[in-house]
Formats: sequence, C-alpha cells, structure tokens
Amino acid sequence: MGPLKGIKVVDMTTVLMGPYATQMLGDYGADVVKVESLDGDVTRLIGPMRHAGMGPVFLNTNRSKRSICLDLKKAAGREAVLRLLKDADVLVYNVRPQAMARLQLGYDVVSAINPRLVYAGVFGFGQDGPYAAKPAYDDLIQGATALPALMAQTGDGVPRYVPNALVDRIVGLTAVGAICASLVHRDRTGRGQRLDIPMFETMAGFVMGDHMGGLTFEPPLDKGGYARHLSRDRRPYKTSDGYLSVIVYNDKQWENFFKATGRDDLRADPKFATFAGRAANINVVYAELARIFETRTTAEWIDLLTKADVPVMPMHDLASILHDEHLEATGFFPVVTHPTEGPIRSMKVTATWSETEAEPVRLAPRLNEHGAEILREIGYSADEIAAMVRDGVTRVAPE
Repeated sequence: MGPLKGIKVVDMTTVLMGPYATQMLGDYGADVVKVESLDGDVTRLIGPMRHAGMGPVFLNTNRSKRSICLDLKKAAGREAVLRLLKDADVLVYNVRPQAMARLQLGYDVVSAINPRLVYAGVFGFGQDGPYAAKPAYDDLIQGATALPALMAQTGDGVPRYVPNALVDRIVGLTAVGAICASLVHRDRTGRGQRLDIPMFETMAGFVMGDHMGGLTFEPPLDKGGYARHLSRDRRPYKTSDGYLSVIVYNDKQWENFFKATGRDDLRADPKFATFAGRAANINVVYAELARIFETRTTAEWIDLLTKADVPVMPMHDLASILHDEHLEATGFFPVVTHPTEGPIRSMKVTATWSETEAEPVRLAPRLNEHGAEILREIGYSADEIAAMVRDGVTRVAPE
C-alpha cells in the first residue's frame, strides 16, 4: 500500500535514467507497465547472468514493474500503447521528443485522448536551445558539465568520468520529484501536462550549485570553485593499516578532535582555530590531518573519533559495503528469491512513511512476462492477441 497506489505509469524508457525513475515510482506503489521492444531493454544484456536477458543492471533497475513487448513501428503496436495511455496517469519516455513525434505519440496526440496524463520526457537537452535534437549519454553530460575537468584538477591532471552513472540517476531522481509534483497539480486542477526533464540543464545546476563561487556575482569575484571540494587532499585518509573517511568540519568537532588527539598546538594555530582560518588554508589543514591519521590503525581511529563525536565512517569497497554493520542491521541488502533467477541480492526502498509504507511489489520481469495479461486488461481478446503475435507486433509470453 505505497503512497502511489492507484497510479498507473506507462514506462517507455530504456537503459538507466528512465528505468531508475520508474522503478522508484513502482516501489512507491504505482502500477508500472514497462513497454519494451521485441528485443527488450539493452540493459538486459549487461553483466554476468544466470539466464539470457536477465543481467544484474536490469534486475536492479526494473523491479516493481510488469513487462510487455510491442513493435511501436507497426500500427497495431502503436494502437496498443494508445489504449494503455487512455486511462494512465503518467507516461515516462527517454527518447528525444522528435522520435516520439515520428511514432505519432507526441504530446499533442496523447493529450487529446487523455488530458489528465502527466507526459514526462527525460532526455538530453531543453527544447528551446541549439542542442535540442542532439543525442545525450551520461558520459557526454558529465563532460559538458565540468565533472571530468574537476576530477583532473583534484587528481593527476587527467580528465576522468565519475565511475558511476551519476547523471542518469540524478536526472532520474529529479524526474520522480517533478512527476509527483505534476500529479499534485493534476489532482488540484484535473489537468495533466507535458513535463520535460533535460539532462544537461539538470546537471549544470547540480554541479554549479557547489562551484559557482564568485561567478555568482557580476562582475565575478573569482574564477569559481568550492575550495574545500577542490583540494587535492580531500580524500580518504591513509591510516597505518588501511584507509578511513573522516571530516572534521565545525568548531565543536575541531575542539573535540584537538582534545582527543592532544594537539593543543593546532588549537593555538590561527590556520586551524577558526572556520574562516581553516577555509582559507584548507590544503594545509588536509595535509596535516593526513599526517596525523597515518599514526594509528583504522580500528583505533574509528574507536577514538566515535567516542569524541567526530564524524567518521569506514571506507568501503564493493565487497565490504555488503557487510557494513548498519546496512546489515537495517536489512538494506536482502537476499530474495526471483522466480527464474533464484537467490538474488536486492536493495530496500530507502524512504519510509508512517502511514503508507512502500516496498517492491515484484522483482524484475522477464521480457514480455505480463504481455498477454496487460493486453487483456485493455480489452484485447485471445484471438486478437494471437494475431498480434503472428504479425510480429508482440511475442509469446515466456513460460
């Protein structure tokens, strides 16, 4: 009984950005119908898998959904989508709007049959600029919003992408908020609307919110950039036997740190004594902390800093995070049994509600697993479904 129970979402997205958003809507209780091509979402093919088409990227981005495959280039496939949309609350797509228009599924067409629909596009660029028709991928948008340049500035001088589909997931999260806000507007007014969530503009705001700096002002007061984030020494600290994530930030934390480590000399140093002094000398501060943390083991530092109420966390890798004591206690990585893939490690819904608790309603579907079921729901007979299979509009549901 999640907070979006009763909301029907038609999901025409692939890869990560759109599916991440629609998975969240499904986890929150919406009935999400994933419309796939006859070959299925390409992420079905990524990573190690037990059965073809059920790779880990797909499994972890497409739970809480039902799958139907349709050839939208055929009139009968398009007609089936229009029937799905007739009583839907939300359509989410992540091709360029020009492609939706070529499929005759543009907002003008769809809103005419369902004026209450929230028609949400997650794609590369705002449609009123010169990049409107350009393709966009996570790597391209990272580069265009200065992330590799910042990585080079804080590292070895070589531009690198963040090793995560950061853009896809941030824009997906932004889309969820925008869609939910549009549903509130729809419930107040009875009217749906077209909603564009562009990757480039979303990430430009995300990155520059930290790094606009003096460029905020006209004329500029500096060249931009948040000095603490750009320090080359802002990184996990090396201990005598590993690494540790620590941040000593406000005055109280620094006072606790001085007491715990016996560094009265630093308390008396103006570069360390005040927030303003530390901000102006951040590289000196981080370099001194690096020297201090090498003097004890990781376990010793965690114990000492935890008792001193100085923020500290272990530095995990992909294997050790699975056994973090907090995540184990909260059951964040439950092992569940998929009907065809057997035991798989899942991840829990992170938000909690006091009245409408949400949890995944189903695990990621096989391609077209719910095709016949969905077609029956929108009025197709068994003979009509068989004809669609015969004509290559859809496929036989997997056994």
